[in-house]
Formats: sequence, C-alpha cells, structure tokens
Amino acid sequence: MKTQKTAWLAALGAGLLATSALAANGHYAPGIEGLSAAAAPPEGLYYRGYLLHYDVERFNDARGDAAPGRNEGTVTALANRFIWMTDKQFLGADYGMEAIVPMFDIEFDLDVAGSNRFSDKGVGDLFVGPVILGWHGERWDATFAAGHWFDTASFDAGNPASVGKGYGTTMLTLGGVWHLDADRRWNLSALSRYEIKTEQEDTGITPGDSWLVEWGLGHRLANGLELGLVGYDAWQLEADDGAATGAKAERHAIGVEAGYLWPAVGVQLKGAAYHEYDAEAGGLKGLESEGDAIRLQLTKFL
Repeated sequence: MKTQKTAWLAALGAGLLATSALAANGHYAPGIEGLSAAAAPPEGLYYRGYLLHYDVERFNDARGDAAPGRNEGTVTALANRFIWMTDKQFLGADYGMEAIVPMFDIEFDLDVAGSNRFSDKGVGDLFVGPVILGWHGERWDATFAAGHWFDTASFDAGNPASVGKGYGTTMLTLGGVWHLDADRRWNLSALSRYEIKTEQEDTGITPGDSWLVEWGLGHRLANGLELGLVGYDAWQLEADDGAATGAKAERHAIGVEAGYLWPAVGVQLKGAAYHEYDAEAGGLKGLESEGDAIRLQLTKFL
C-alpha cells in the first residue's frame, strides 16, 4: 500500500490539485453562469454575487478512473463581480467593463496524499476585464469580452487547497442567446471562455490553453419565473508545458436552473444545481475532481 501511494504522489506532481477544483485547468469555474448568460445588461452599474458550494465525490486520473481510497472535499466560493455598462458604443455594441473579487474556503481529504487533510481560505486571484461588448437584436443577443486573472492570491505548490493558482490567465469570452419565439419565452444560450495561461513560477509549468462552454435551454412562465436545463463542457486544448505527462484535463456536467427578476427593485435571483458525469485530469494537477455543485446568483442594479 505504501508503494502504491508513493506512485500516486509522484503522478500528482508539484502542482497537485491546484484550486479551483471546478476549473478544467484554468481560473474560470464552469457553472457560474447559466440561462441567458451571454446577454450583456443595459446601461448602468451592477453588482453580481455568485455563491457556489461544490462537493467533491472523487478525484479522477487522466483516464477518468477514480484514484484509490477515500478522496473527497468541499469548495465554497463567493465571487463578487462588478459590471459597468457605459453609454458608449464600439463596433455597434454597447461597451462596458468588469472586475471580479473571488473568496474561497477549501478542504480536501486525500488518501492518495497519505490520508492528509488540506485546507485554505481567503481572497483568490483578481480578475479585471476592460472590455465587454454587447449586441442586441430583435430575437438575439451576443457578447464578447476580454480580461485577465492576475496572480495576486497566496499560492503554495505543496497545498492542494491553495486559494491561489500561481499563474495568470488571459480570458476571452464569446457567446449568444437566441430567443426562439416572438414573446421571448423560450431561449437557447451558449457562453464560451478561452483561457491562455502564464508560467507557474513555483513549478516552472505553463498550463495549456483551455476552452469551455456553458449552455442553457430556458422557458419563462407567465408569472415571470424562468426554468431551464443547463450544463457545461470544458476541455484543455494543449498539454501543460513542463509537466510530467501530456494528459489534458476535461469535465462535463448537466443541471437545472430557476430564476426570477423583480424589475421594480432591480434585483434578479437565480439558483442552479449541477451533476458532473465525467472528469479527466491534466498534467499540472495530476488528478481532477468530480462532484456536484449548487450555485446561487444575485444581481442588483446599483
């Protein structure tokens, strides 16, 4: 048994299970958005808070097989996002900008790491997005955005639960919402993120580029309640440069969402639950979490 655990530890590498556990191999955690996520809001200043609780049921290797023993954990995150849509336009689109301040509370129990418990909490890496472009049509909406996750949080290469990633990430966003009927009661949406990473200086590894898509099919009832089917699919497109293996991470999930908008007070609430049905590890982290997530989202017009 000791020899087996030593082999698994060697496979994990120095980065081990770098946070966030939900991301395929970057900063952005899929499942944060949901129905109609690719539609930029009207002119104004907005606060959007995302409360996410993720229960890790297992950690998988590069083939999607569970690591031996009991390997579990939880990730609770609160992401504070500030969005400013200006009165300016560029390329026919409404122009805006954003910033995200995430906070984490992470705990992992890992038999593959000698039956040890790892934990960390605090403010994660900060995101600044100087570009949001939103186009709006009679039956469609489209969004492009660009920004960067800065390596600002504390990172410990020996702690799988470290709130920091140890590298920066440039994130490009493109998505759209299609309203399937004239009354806009049915909609189909897709929001994609492309991530380009810098080198993780503590390990000398540069994570490969990754791409993910969050999708949703929603229906708004006569009373204003919106219900729908949601999911996400994430793929690492390039192997991690400098990692022990050329494995590429990926994860897939499906779920349900409900939401309601109170226009008079400028508040929107959404709630969603996701079940991950497949996850495979890349070279940087060595193992990839698989589990279930619950997300609550509050949007307030300021």
